Amino acid sequence: MQLIKRLPTPDDSRAARERIAPYVRRTPNIAYDGVIFKLEFLQVSGSFKPRGAFNALLQLDEQRRSRGVVAFSGGNHGLAVAHVASRLKVPATIFMPRTTPATVIERARADGADVVLTETIAQALEQVEARAALGQTLIHPYDDERVIEGQGTIGLEFLEDVPDLATLVVSIGGGGLIAGIASVVNALRPHVRVYGVETRGADAMRRALDAGRPVTMPAITSIARTLGAPIVSDTTLHAVQTLVEDVVTVDDADAVAAIVELANEFRVTVEPASACCLAALRAGLVPRARQGATAVLLCGGNVAPEELAAWRKSFAR
Repeated sequence: MQLIKRLPTPDDSRAARERIAPYVRRTPNIAYDGVIFKLEFLQVSGSFKPRGAFNALLQLDEQRRSRGVVAFSGGNHGLAVAHVASRLKVPATIFMPRTTPATVIERARADGADVVLTETIAQALEQVEARAALGQTLIHPYDDERVIEGQGTIGLEFLEDVPDLATLVVSIGGGGLIAGIASVVNALRPHVRVYGVETRGADAMRRALDAGRPVTMPAITSIARTLGAPIVSDTTLHAVQTLVEDVVTVDDADAVAAIVELANEFRVTVEPASACCLAALRAGLVPRARQGATAVLLCGGNVAPEELAAWRKSFAR
């Protein structure tokens, strides 16, 4: 068992909010069908990830900045680290599996990152660890106290913008997002129930909960690539075990149906990692609050048109 990292207090995330405020957006909320949706896909780089990445990089001293940062990602974390490094003028290397969509690779390179492609995400992780041993700073997508603190700023915004919040639905990849949000929400308003959602085939947290320890998935088979962490950390598992009401899973087809519903209603396209939360509500896997507000985090919207077209064809109903 690895040492469990300290989860953020509200003061930690308040300090993170002040630190990152010049660089990120306070994203809006919108009501639809009795649910409050936070439109975090409007965040810079298209997902929640810059909150944690900015909070981590802004705390590096000049010597560590000069050596550069390194990350591994098949999507939003890589885009975020590339964007943040560009804004802060820090050299960045991003290792990505070859299955990463070309648009993601191109955007990261456009921000000045050195993108190195590997055959698998596991190989990307090996290369990152080797670079970190040589002096670059690893910005981990979810197993990093500073990253989790940054994601906790979303919890502060929810509590301020939705005074009667009672149920909050958040998607899970590696677990850093829900760990940060749930830590803040539980400390300030412990009656709020936080639920996590994954898609089948990208359900590392549900498997870890069932096993009582982090379990490495042999492969990510879901289309929700931004939920595609092959294993959660001891820290994020501990956070979910102690702070989250339940973690449920939905099929890719249900996530795609929710993408279509949200597109029809809002005229925007979100990721399966966002839409899966609405899918869980629609399926009755997450109960709506009987009193007070039910809220959903739409965490990202980095979807290429050709991806959505393929999904709609594959999962047509």
